[in-house]
Amino acid sequence: MGYGFEHHIAANRTKTTLLIFGFIVFMAALGWVVGYLIEPELSSILLVFCVIFALFGTGISYWYSDSIITRLVGARPANPSVYIEKYFIDSVEGLVLACGLPAIPKAYVIESPALNAFATGRDPQHSIIAVTTGLLEKLDRQELEGVIAHEMSHVYNRDILLMGVSAVLVGGIAMFSHLVVRILFWGGGGSRKSRDSGSGAGVLMLVGLVFLILAPVFANLLNLMLSRNREYLADATAVKLTRNPDGLVGALNKISLSDVKMPQVEKELSAMFIDHPQKQKARRGFWANAFSTHPATEDRIQALKSM
Repeated sequence: MGYGFEHHIAANRTKTTLLIFGFIVFMAALGWVVGYLIEPELSSILLVFCVIFALFGTGISYWYSDSIITRLVGARPANPSVYIEKYFIDSVEGLVLACGLPAIPKAYVIESPALNAFATGRDPQHSIIAVTTGLLEKLDRQELEGVIAHEMSHVYNRDILLMGVSAVLVGGIAMFSHLVVRILFWGGGGSRKSRDSGSGAGVLMLVGLVFLILAPVFANLLNLMLSRNREYLADATAVKLTRNPDGLVGALNKISLSDVKMPQVEKELSAMFIDHPQKQKARRGFWANAFSTHPATEDRIQALKSM
């Protein structure tokens, strides 16, 4: 689809590599902090443990992010014996021909009245496009094609690898941090010898606790930073595939007007969907967008109409 898209694909691969490396370093630091808070002699041991955990986690997120995410959101393979789901499958296959992907993404369906969709997987050969039953029922054919093309664009641009790995790793950091904070809160850090009589050690302990508590917050902010700009590119790519901006514009209008939420979707996964599953509307402006998983729908529609 041109040099610009190839450049974006290469950039996503680089970001994924940096993300994995950063996660390993981050977990090593987290392990040292936890060890220090519990007992200084444990710092090195927990550092090694967390590095092993990080290596294992990155391997799992790379190879199995699609399976993990589809199970977490309750997605199932589309049923070709159901007319609208068969149309969904056929639309995916047709758009593959239009964009020249080397493989056909698997079509999945989420039983939910919400209007939403996402794509995941490590590459086109191991990719999934999932839509809700509400989306299949409420959108007309042009609008549904626009949404599928949008998700197909994430597959083509390799956004799925970056966001899938990011979602699993961010979730891992949040779970690990919450677990350790609870252990420390219930007395796990009470065995330290003399509770650090030196003021310098006390300050270091305080810094460590702050780092531990804020770790999942920073991880989520990273997830937000990775997710916003890719939506504009996926919208533009979808129009190139369908040659019909009105379909995606109509779909985004209907999606934005729907107030049905998806409570089964964890917040770490929200950036992967075409619309925030908890219907957290993105406000316009720099600072509002800085803390939003998605650009404002009005901005996306305006960009599409200007094509």
